[in-house]
Amino acid sequence: MATYVVGDIHGCFKTLERLLFTIPFESGRDRLWLTGDLVNRGPSSLEVLRWAWSASHALGDRFVTVLGNHDLHLLSTADGHGRPHHRAAFEPVLSAPDRDALIRWLARRPLLHREGSTVLVHAGLFPEWSLEEAAARARSVEEVLADDIQRPELLESTAMSVQVTRDLYGFTSLRLLDATGEPRDFTGPPESAPAGCVPWFETRNRQSREATLVTGHWAALGLRVTDNFLALDTGCVYGGVLTAVRLEDREIFSVPNSECT
Repeated sequence: MATYVVGDIHGCFKTLERLLFTIPFESGRDRLWLTGDLVNRGPSSLEVLRWAWSASHALGDRFVTVLGNHDLHLLSTADGHGRPHHRAAFEPVLSAPDRDALIRWLARRPLLHREGSTVLVHAGLFPEWSLEEAAARARSVEEVLADDIQRPELLESTAMSVQVTRDLYGFTSLRLLDATGEPRDFTGPPESAPAGCVPWFETRNRQSREATLVTGHWAALGLRVTDNFLALDTGCVYGGVLTAVRLEDREIFSVPNSECT
């Protein structure tokens, strides 16, 4: 049994199809994991969601996708919030006849998936979190996201506790930390980071250092594959490539994106 992890898809369904044709995935035994951000910016968010929904039912617990920040944008928009440009981008999903089933399914995806010392998360973990603490925090926020009454409050405002919203930021949006250990909004490459800021995975005394962390989210970081850290967002939606890795031997598979250039 092999485990294939696919980086951020962002609604690029045709590119995803080509990648899945490229990797030697055996649907009867292999596992397929996604780093989140299934939707937004690309042309086919609805098709990607429908494919993922179908794959999750066909593969059962051999299929995992964690929630990314753009997936949260869709949930917020479906709940009646979200920014106007998000509503326009998500209109095919929002007006689809299977909208409710897709949104309900998406809202119940995990923020963190752990198997032994391997952890799948969209963005990152705060350095003070052990694996056990990170998993517990993820489960707590997931309960709120799965609740149709509490979720809109969490995604629309800071009505929930500051700690909960900080946790959600860590799992879905974290890139840089400043000298005080607080997150900084930043989308560029690490070498262009503001003075005193470091990528979360390079912080000293990071409690999750012994784990193998698999992430997406940071397109400007690009592909990074080391013994204990894999970053798989290779800018597909910006005209880059869509990337997958086989965890067992770190073999990389990628296809260029011709949908979004």
